[in-house]
Amino acid sequence: MSYVVASKVKELLKAADMMTAGDLADAASKYLEDALKKAAKRAQENGRKTVRACDL
Repeated sequence: MSYVVASKVKELLKAADMMTAGDLADAASKYLEDALKKAAKRAQENGRKTVRACDL
């Protein structure tokens, strides 16, 4: 499952005059997935069911 829009990643980097590798969107999606899982764990450890920006 992908959590990022590859065309938007490419658009953002193109605006920075950079090119994107074919596997970048998948790697970014995995990175986001890991970050959100950690954020959820932190929220649970703090007795909350709501994940907040500060959990990232």
